[in-house]
Amino acid sequence: MIRVVVVDDHPVFRLGMVALLDSLGGIEVVGQAASAGEAHEVVDESVDVVLMDLHLGADSGVEVTRDLVRRLPELRVLVITMREDDESVVASVRAGARGYLLKGASPDEVERGVRAVANGEMILGPQVAARAMATLTAGRTAVRVPFPELSDREREVLDLVARGFDNTQISRRLVLSPKTVRNHVSNVLTKLAVPDRAAAIIRARDEGLGHD
Repeated sequence: MIRVVVVDDHPVFRLGMVALLDSLGGIEVVGQAASAGEAHEVVDESVDVVLMDLHLGADSGVEVTRDLVRRLPELRVLVITMREDDESVVASVRAGARGYLLKGASPDEVERGVRAVANGEMILGPQVAARAMATLTAGRTAVRVPFPELSDREREVLDLVARGFDNTQISRRLVLSPKTVRNHVSNVLTKLAVPDRAAAIIRARDEGLGHD
């Protein structure tokens, strides 16, 4: 029996997903959550799979995924969301998600996704997989990573800062809380030894970041 928790702040979608999963053989929904706090309360070591939305009101599903997987390394998270942009997919996988489906997925795709991640497999919806493959293929031409002292996430934040995004826009783009973005920006300024955001933008653009 695959024990599942559904985390989504939209009650109609959440209840519909629970009904679908409960109708499938070998799958049991053992909990629901509409926020980060509720997710941490209901997800424990007895849960096999969490279906995770990326937007949980004021909370970030990416950060909840990261926290849950850090606390429960055997847990499998299957993201199911409206967002299909590359940043959301990459952020989710880096946080520890084992699968990524769009909310337009068919019942068969949802069932296949739950069973696949429960079995330790990695699964992406068809549209997401096509975009990911295109991104990976394009990435093969990269020969040098600017600012190797930065983490991948800090480099992503710096790139968006250099493109003129403010912290609120960055938090939405990367599906992170504003506080986490502020911490990343502060770390970038410290590691690059620059006094402010404007100086960081100049350094970033000199290294080729900040261009669409």
